[in-house]
Amino acid sequence: MNTKATSFTALLALSLFSFACGGEAPAGGGTQTANPPVTTTPEQNAEAVKAGAIATPEIEAQTKAIAALGPHTQAAYPPVPFRGYAPPRPPEVVTAAFQFAAEHPEVLSYVPCFCGCQQGGHKGNHDCFVRSRAANGDVIEWEEHGVECAVCIDVATRSRQLLASGASVTEIRAAIEREFLPSAPTMTPTPAPPAGAAAHSH
Repeated sequence: MNTKATSFTALLALSLFSFACGGEAPAGGGTQTANPPVTTTPEQNAEAVKAGAIATPEIEAQTKAIAALGPHTQAAYPPVPFRGYAPPRPPEVVTAAFQFAAEHPEVLSYVPCFCGCQQGGHKGNHDCFVRSRAANGDVIEWEEHGVECAVCIDVATRSRQLLASGASVTEIRAAIEREFLPSAPTMTPTPAPPAGAAAHSH
């Protein structure tokens, strides 16, 4: 047996593994092997992500209660919690997203987010911007996550544009899923809007 050839082959395999994973070769003699890449179409990805985002009865009830507060008007809002650095979208776009979430919980509570924020307890895009409301629906505290997440902001912005065009909540939800789900790694467990949920003027 040619030990030099065997060692060279093992070293080559280890180097190829390191290159494919984009990192350093594992320590300990290269006993790990890489799994073959799994290729999925955007449609397959969308189906898989959506199948894993199941709304529990508790989430259904919470979403319904939040949606019932909108459309909502408020005399004055708390300051948007901008950080000491530039947000991922222009400040006026970020501010508009926060205000839209405050005014239209009947829309954004039924629109999912795709950034992984369900790990923080978010049930839909509304929760990316609003942390708490008073009994009358006024925003008491903003959710700071919305300031620095481009996905959250983009979902809210697109929803705002769709509502302004006259789309219903059901149509907005469908359009958002078509646009974001094919490349999304995850999705909040957001309930579907009630059948025939209508558009509201803003």
